[in-house]
Amino acid sequence: MYQLVCPVKYRRAVFTEEVEETLKKLCIGIEERYEIHFIEIGVDENNVHFLIQSVPSLSPTYVVNMIKGITSREIFKLHPRIKKEVLWGGHFWTSGFYINTVGTFANEEMMKNYIKHQGITKQYQKEYKKMYYNSNQLNLFTIE
Repeated sequence: MYQLVCPVKYRRAVFTEEVEETLKKLCIGIEERYEIHFIEIGVDENNVHFLIQSVPSLSPTYVVNMIKGITSREIFKLHPRIKKEVLWGGHFWTSGFYINTVGTFANEEMMKNYIKHQGITKQYQKEYKKMYYNSNQLNLFTIE
């Protein structure tokens, strides 16, 4: 299980309800085709936070590149205004990302709380919005 944070290029605020819905549908499509499962997807001003689970044979970098590549291409295709007016450089995501494994001592509730409060300080408040949650995906690949 991984926590993945992907910032939008130029830290632009692009997540309207339409774009959020597109992202959610794209991630569900990725689940149907690959061994990558989205437990939670949330957005704040200019980042997307994913809580995902995958099989060990897929490297974290492979998982990230697949998610970023598919979502970027399809969001630009379905929302051309974003590419033309907001993100003129041709990239939806920054080249960087944050990914970390969720280990034995970090349960789902701890991760949800961490993601919700990520980046919040007294000087800077950003709103986290959970746009997708699927508890059925938890421990999908657990070996008994």
